[in-house]
Amino acid sequence: MLKKFVYIFFIGLFIDTSLPAQELAATITIQSSKVDNQVDAKLFPELQTQLKDFINQRKWSSDVFSAEEKIDCNFFITIESVVSPGVFDAKLSVVSNRPVYNAAYASTLLNMQDANFTFKYQLAQPIEFNENRVQGTNPLEANLTATLAYYIYVILGLDYDSFALKAGVPYFEKALNIVNNAPEGAGITGWKSYDGRRNRYIFLDNFTKAGYDKIHGVIYNYYRDGLDAMSEKPEIARTALLNALMSFQEIHEASSNSMAVPILMQAKYTEIVGLFTPADKAMKKQLLTTMSAIDIANLNKYKEKLE
Repeated sequence: MLKKFVYIFFIGLFIDTSLPAQELAATITIQSSKVDNQVDAKLFPELQTQLKDFINQRKWSSDVFSAEEKIDCNFFITIESVVSPGVFDAKLSVVSNRPVYNAAYASTLLNMQDANFTFKYQLAQPIEFNENRVQGTNPLEANLTATLAYYIYVILGLDYDSFALKAGVPYFEKALNIVNNAPEGAGITGWKSYDGRRNRYIFLDNFTKAGYDKIHGVIYNYYRDGLDAMSEKPEIARTALLNALMSFQEIHEASSNSMAVPILMQAKYTEIVGLFTPADKAMKKQLLTTMSAIDIANLNKYKEKLE
């Protein structure tokens, strides 16, 4: 598998196929201070442990990952309120990182906040997920694992895309299967196109809908032709990065329903400024024009550092 070979080159290791096959090295944190006086003290520590096992011990792909290859990611769940016994409204934050060749830092692939996370969990409740029966037997229980599985496949899709051209497509398709078969019921939102302007449906649509196919190649260009080449051919790599960012701008401006590009640009400010500080004035000017379209929230910071 191409991603495997890239990783071997990337870290200089041979893969022992007897090693554990799981793909993720995830941390899971549940912040429940708002409701701790309304629930059993054992509930959220138990849920946190079960979710860690669910994410890290389940096999999500057909590939074998060594410990060094596992994807660094974080799931932060903030419990906002108790809707009814065992049913919670929460916010979910998901971050995944990718190592950069010959660099001492990791680049953030995904930094996403999801405010539409309602689920049911009771002590000793099994954590189950079946791709062929996403809705499970209880919609609110199923919404817990369906939402997490959706983001796991998005993480895998982005990571694979960043190492090999369009290698992430099968994982975005798995996430699409979850969207198409998502749990339905009172209080469950985020899976439909009409569930607000930012939701799981729209985000994934940007990776799977005809016309958005270009985004997979741009992710690859940004990481493999840009970041990974920066240590050996900085001028060529910086040009590749700028071209990738300009392509992100084209994708974003081509559709009023674009959500993916602004999400992918979140948390990129420090990285991009560091990479383009040595650039000439013409390149910096073009970069500022591009970032004004795809990261307007940080535009003043870019101007302060690069003008």
